[in-house]
Amino acid sequence: MYGTRSNGNQHGIVLTKPSIVRDMLNSVNYVPSENLANITITEPAAGDGAFAIEIIQRLYNSAKNFGFEFNRSLSNLAFYEIDTVKVLELRKNIINFLSSIGVSDPPNIIFEEDFLLSTPAKSDIVIGNPPYVRHEKIPVDLKFAYKKKFGTFKHRSDLYIPFFEKGLQILKTNGTLCFICSNRWLKNQYGESLRSLISKKYSVDWIINMENVDAFQESVIAYPSIIKIDYKVGKPQTYLYESKSIEELALIIQGNVRARQELSINSSNWFVNQPLNGKSDTNLDLIENQNFKIGIGVATGCDKVYISDEFPGKIENELLLPILMSKDLKNDTFRWRGNYIINPFDFKGDIISLEHFPKAKKYFSEHEKVLKQRHVAKVNPQNWIKTIDKIKSELAAKPKIILPDISGNTRIFIDEGNYYPHHNLYYITGPSLFHLKVLASILMSDFVRLQLSEISNKMNGGYPRWQSQYLKKVRIPRINSFPEKFLEELVIAYDQFNLKKINSLIQARNIEKYDIVDGQLAMFEPKFKYESTRM
Repeated sequence: MYGTRSNGNQHGIVLTKPSIVRDMLNSVNYVPSENLANITITEPAAGDGAFAIEIIQRLYNSAKNFGFEFNRSLSNLAFYEIDTVKVLELRKNIINFLSSIGVSDPPNIIFEEDFLLSTPAKSDIVIGNPPYVRHEKIPVDLKFAYKKKFGTFKHRSDLYIPFFEKGLQILKTNGTLCFICSNRWLKNQYGESLRSLISKKYSVDWIINMENVDAFQESVIAYPSIIKIDYKVGKPQTYLYESKSIEELALIIQGNVRARQELSINSSNWFVNQPLNGKSDTNLDLIENQNFKIGIGVATGCDKVYISDEFPGKIENELLLPILMSKDLKNDTFRWRGNYIINPFDFKGDIISLEHFPKAKKYFSEHEKVLKQRHVAKVNPQNWIKTIDKIKSELAAKPKIILPDISGNTRIFIDEGNYYPHHNLYYITGPSLFHLKVLASILMSDFVRLQLSEISNKMNGGYPRWQSQYLKKVRIPRINSFPEKFLEELVIAYDQFNLKKINSLIQARNIEKYDIVDGQLAMFEPKFKYESTRM
């Protein structure tokens, strides 16, 4: 339905390991030692039966333990699956298991339909592994239908987002949802509406992060986590656990692991305590509240046409801008590799007339077919040479902090006004080069790095993401409250790439009480220290 992945499997189908299935069912107390006769349970994406068989087995054992009628209680189960091939496997596996225990005429508990568009009965437990399908892989007609039906399906949401909303909708009072899923939604923009919904109407028992655990029956980069949500309000505490192994996951669910972080599930952002450290701090503010602007570089829609190091002499010079790419900022080294971008806009922001630029006209004509295939060109055919984003050439001449989206760099780089940033680079402009160096120094500090690690999604290698959605949430000391001498010290530390000095300055307490002793700052105990809530 959603296409085939590179390994031959379908998009959305990533099967959960049996041990994790068992742990998840234990976490919602669906166990044979309890009377499960009247407990309704729904699995929204059943696949070939990893959860289903374990659920039926537990119900059967509970029936033996408590003496209720197993066949009748089977009707409390509902397994949804949209993939016809998987439905056949699911039905075969369930029939084989039921036959092994002497059940030949079970009630219909398999529903071959789209769970998101179905009308399931209310359930005590909704559990499973919702499908992982990126936004661009979802058919257009279904995107339209889902967006009409689910308020959380916004921006570039993965398909699992509406599965959460629909699963929560069908919970009975005091019911529980438990999903294993990518953890990307917990911090990024497209998960904000879902986090807000959960904060207002539900209670999160816990989240178990499992980024380093092989949780599935095939090797995938899925950044998994397990979350348990109850349909009740007023739960005072929510905990985040980090599980480094399948064995540790079981211990966490059993309550035998104390290392945890307390989250504030009372807003759309769960990973930034408001206010910082539980109290108001008027010395902290957002970056953009301090006369800085955060932006992202240009997306062209076809970099191989618009960007090259061979343009000088082949394209009119007035159309060329030196462009900075993420590969120019590697290993704490800033080295421009000589690439230029063709700017199809004039100084007013209008599309240029190619009649005035014969070299560019010839070049674009050679690539007309591929450029017209882009979405931006189909929407505006007469301006088929335009890039996705408008290029404002004056940005190249502005000093700006440059931040690669995913970077192992420790150093924060500043372009003093020579380059235009590419789409995989974020930038910050400000009042002056001096103020940008102050901000860059602050961004290099542990104070900011720790905040960013809390509020952003980490990628492979453990690197946080320097995206605007996260930069706009980071809180830093108010720069205009610093003494001039303190600012100068920060700039010197930045120029010298002295991280130790930067951290000692940013962690300094009572900035307003700084004194100058023999031309140097006299330091007091830290005030702006970012205190992790991990135990």
